[in-house]
Amino acid sequence: QVQLVESGGGLVQAGGSLRLSCASSARTFWRDAMGWFRQAPGKEREFVATSSWSSSYYADSVKGRFTISRDNAKNTVYLQMNSLKPEDTALYYCAAHLTSRSGIYYREKDDYDYWGQGTQVTVSS
Repeated sequence: QVQLVESGGGLVQAGGSLRLSCASSARTFWRDAMGWFRQAPGKEREFVATSSWSSSYYADSVKGRFTISRDNAKNTVYLQMNSLKPEDTALYYCAAHLTSRSGIYYREKDDYDYWGQGTQVTVSS
């Protein structure tokens, strides 16, 4: 069983920045695909960003503002969020797809095996 623990959420004004962290207990972290998703009240959970091997991929809504990165030595993936907008307000989830294949972008909820508990991000206008 893999545990994912997110941190770093909070309340920020529009235009501000936050960095989310997600620590994984997986022994295969270095080859796992790690994703960030978010869910706003009354909406479906949506893809934000994913990182696997040396590649990353972003939703159009966050491209140029958010950056996903990882530290394999610390089994941790990060989501740096800049130029935040009120529409970025959501519960942000970290997810893991174990032993991913190089060259594939895992963008669907069903691609992921494990999920964290979520961390709230609120952007005020």
